[in-house]
Amino acid sequence: MIFFSIFIAALLAFSISVICGGGAGLLLIPILGYALPASQIPAALSIGTSVNSVTKLSLFYSKINWHIVRLFLPAALPGVALGAWLLSYLDPTYVELCMAIFLVSNLPYLFRKETVANAKPNYSNQFLRAIGLLAGFISGLTGAVGVLFNGVYLRYGLVKTEIVATRAANEILLHIIKLFLYAYLCLFTLKVLEIGLIVAAAAVLATYLMKFILPRISTARFSKFGYGAMVVSGALLFNSAILRVQEMHNPSIHVMRMAKGYDASFSWNDLLYSVEFKYSEGFELERIIPVSSLTLAKQTLVQAHKGDASKIVIEKVYSIKKISYEAYYYDANDQLLNKIKFN
Repeated sequence: MIFFSIFIAALLAFSISVICGGGAGLLLIPILGYALPASQIPAALSIGTSVNSVTKLSLFYSKINWHIVRLFLPAALPGVALGAWLLSYLDPTYVELCMAIFLVSNLPYLFRKETVANAKPNYSNQFLRAIGLLAGFISGLTGAVGVLFNGVYLRYGLVKTEIVATRAANEILLHIIKLFLYAYLCLFTLKVLEIGLIVAAAAVLATYLMKFILPRISTARFSKFGYGAMVVSGALLFNSAILRVQEMHNPSIHVMRMAKGYDASFSWNDLLYSVEFKYSEGFELERIIPVSSLTLAKQTLVQAHKGDASKIVIEKVYSIKKISYEAYYYDANDQLLNKIKFN
């Protein structure tokens, strides 16, 4: 059932991708997250998107803008190698979160009136090389770039079929290199291959179906579809990344009003931070630390006030004027017995 669901989702994603110039990979990242670990999603996506790029090249080869390809591709190759290498060390969740925020920031373009394409200045060669390096890096790290850089193609004056063809030409070699790198880094499994082939089959079918629809869409509407796909992709990515962050680190925040101000506590994994605001003293940042991190003199002071307490909690307090400490003493039922402050 999960494989059938992935096929239908991929068919819809790649159909939308052809209409708006990309974005299937970004749309599928949160969906594939239900079937694969985050570190294996890029490998599965690369199988599908590489086959999809080959299909697009066979259909739109004559529309490729080779000037952009010659500048973009050589710069993207070292970027994709670096991104794939970092994938074995970094969690791509935080990269996806940053991408999501950038994609959603394109929302105003959906409501902006279109200007004439020829009035938009072309980017410099150096800028296109920098975009290629960045696109390769993100592609290697997440397995997808999609519509992330569609704004560059649109501002360069490319029409819809040229964007589809040029993106395919830019990305086909990157996808092949990524497949070898992911295999070398042991990010391939049998399940990754199965899901990647399902995504590939859906991509081929969607591209052939959309071949007959794309010529009927105006350039202005194509641009709107592109920006719309960015926003939708960003919203899905943001939701997926937030859920994974919640699952991994269980963050929480609590705000409480006190007699002389406010107290806000923030937890991340087993770490607890709190920010306290008092009208008379201003802001204070508090962090729980182990007793062993104190100097011997401070440890002796803390133990001298222990009394019948069964648990001691030390908070390091950062304020604008100084750094101080607070010790809380609790009994076996976690009832506060005593509190001291010291510098």
